[in-house]
Amino acid sequence: METTSRVGAQAPAAEGGQQLPSARRTVDGYLRAPFPWYGLDEAFTGPRWLMQVGTTSDGAVEHGSIGHGDEPSLRGETASGEPREKFAVVVTVAAQPSRRTADGTGLLEATSVSSAAWLAGVGLLSFTWPGQMDHSLRDDWLEQQTETAWALADDLDGPEWSRLSLPVDGAAASFHYRESEFGWVLAGTTGAGVHLGAYGRGMSAYGLGFAAIKDITAYA
Repeated sequence: METTSRVGAQAPAAEGGQQLPSARRTVDGYLRAPFPWYGLDEAFTGPRWLMQVGTTSDGAVEHGSIGHGDEPSLRGETASGEPREKFAVVVTVAAQPSRRTADGTGLLEATSVSSAAWLAGVGLLSFTWPGQMDHSLRDDWLEQQTETAWALADDLDGPEWSRLSLPVDGAAASFHYRESEFGWVLAGTTGAGVHLGAYGRGMSAYGLGFAAIKDITAYA
């Protein structure tokens, strides 16, 4: 999957409660998507926040993430023994066949449940660092763990994964699920033309439910 991430952290409100332009651009990225976005269902009553969208090389929105719970600190750098944030992130990936780029010069890979699993696995890594690791070793660690996440996502029927049934739009759906010392990752698909990935820490994946978001602007 050849995508370019566009990070869109929420901008603070200007005086008088008006959102700054960068916040509006963040919402605009989600609004450009031709597919529905998913988040946790209404049983979750905590904070919800936009994270980022990913685009293909020709600028089409292909995936994006919605956060729930505590916004994790950058790379999860917390002192040993301190409680970590409790959060769950839902990744929506457009279900796409292999296709040519808009200019006809290249070929975009098809997306699949493995795509959602890989994006979720890498997403969890972005907020994870072993507390005792020296800064100079982190690039090597991240590269190694990213390769591991890809290998795991490419083998969803392997021993590292189990099955978990969770509701999607009110109907039971089967997900691939795995846990690690850093958190959990799951991936599945929907009947709405998208695949779902999710990752989290401090919030149990058991008992979560997913639903299409009716108004994405309410998350900004």
